[in-house]
Amino acid sequence: MEPRYHINLFWSQPDQSWVADVPDLKSCAAFGDTPEEALAEARIAIEGWIETAVANNMVVPEARYRPAIYAVA
Repeated sequence: MEPRYHINLFWSQPDQSWVADVPDLKSCAAFGDTPEEALAEARIAIEGWIETAVANNMVVPEARYRPAIYAVA
């Protein structure tokens, strides 16, 4: 099964676009004019990030990030 990475989706006023950030994968983010576009681009970015890591014998992190409201103490 493919890991399901958390994606933070938010509006960036300075960039005037939607941002989809993947906190478990360093520097993995995407932009879009709509939330749907940013999420679609993030999924492509995740695939590329993982492919690049595997090709370079790097560790692919487990999907671990959870927003604080879902964190278990």
